[in-house]
Amino acid sequence: MSDPTVSLEASVFARDCESRQTLQNATSRWGVLALAALTEGDYRFNALRRRVDGVSERMLSQTLQTLERDGLVVRTVLETIPPKVEYGLTPLGRDVGTRLSDLIELIEGSMPAVLESRAEHDAR
Repeated sequence: MSDPTVSLEASVFARDCESRQTLQNATSRWGVLALAALTEGDYRFNALRRRVDGVSERMLSQTLQTLERDGLVVRTVLETIPPKVEYGLTPLGRDVGTRLSDLIELIEGSMPAVLESRAEHDAR
């Protein structure tokens, strides 16, 4: 009988591979922004919501729960009155978040070329 804890090599190109779902969660619209923001440091929920401008409370909550389930985000309840919650990155989450931040910086730095390309395309 095979050991269920031993898994095959992950491949996001395989239809049923679990890594595809994790990739989708991390690279979702709000997942990317939450992970990138959390590379700056731990955030309380409302501060993170302000940092990720435009995300609804519900969507941020769902995104954080999904990223926590995937082992990218850690939720810490602070022993204060009233209790407060902070979100931070796990070591894996920090690695993913850093790479996403690099991608964000690349895209932001390339916006003049992107806008020029769009204008040329739209003129055709």
